[in-house]
Amino acid sequence: MYGAQAEVFKATYQHSDEVTKRTRRQGRMPTLSDSVVLLTGGATGIGRAIALDMAAAGATVAIGDTNIDDGQRTVEEILSVGGTASFTSCDVADAEQVSALVNRAVADFGRLDVLVNDAGISGGSCRLHELDIDAWDRTIAVNLRGTFLCARAAIPHLVQRPRSAIVNIASTYGIIGAPLAPSYCASKGGIVNLTRQLAVDYSADGLRVNAICPGYIDTDMGGGRASLPPSERAAAQARREANAALQPIGRQAQAQEVARVATFLASDDASFMTGSIVTVDGGCTATYRYGA
Repeated sequence: MYGAQAEVFKATYQHSDEVTKRTRRQGRMPTLSDSVVLLTGGATGIGRAIALDMAAAGATVAIGDTNIDDGQRTVEEILSVGGTASFTSCDVADAEQVSALVNRAVADFGRLDVLVNDAGISGGSCRLHELDIDAWDRTIAVNLRGTFLCARAAIPHLVQRPRSAIVNIASTYGIIGAPLAPSYCASKGGIVNLTRQLAVDYSADGLRVNAICPGYIDTDMGGGRASLPPSERAAAQARREANAALQPIGRQAQAQEVARVATFLASDDASFMTGSIVTVDGGCTATYRYGA
């Protein structure tokens, strides 16, 4: 039942995507015309969808990611439809690489208007006493330290603009206690409250800071499922779909559904929003049925 519903939704969504493009051209949807966006994690998944959606809204997009091949493919897709984009290899946990990423974006495009912190890793699946210390450190380094480093490097440029925005990609796991995900929950919870804190400090400078908490999204973070043998991969996908089916909307989201919220938050249409934690989760956090 769920698989059939998902295929119907994907077909419907492809049609709605064309409607969105026409509507945006007619000026009835958020626009990022003449904005320069720095986006981490833009090679795959939600980050790639954000890069494409923001480019379609008129933004120039500078992408940083450790996944060079897919990052360059995202850029090529933007360029192929007349957009402007660049790619820089960057590990967001490394302060020098983050500084180089920001400096290159400013050198290439002259300024920064928007920062999107999407780069992240899952951190494995186990209880805390079973978690390797290095795995904990790496998850915190990429997800939370990376968000801090990118914001720290970008803010001096963002506050030079009359209006600017940061959009942090957190997670529903940052606002609930989810099973077998101690480092991921901790890192995403840190992003949630860092978002609020930055909003307090920088709103007077015209810099708005908001976060999105996605729920079950039809992506494969880090390629974890893709690396499994076929039978295990199918079982993992089935478990994820079964958990998503327990939520009020009853399915996984497409990455583009998160991307459109990110584009809105980055745009002037969200001019009175800062410090907001926006769930895009199909009702996941509105109910107690979190799945297995």
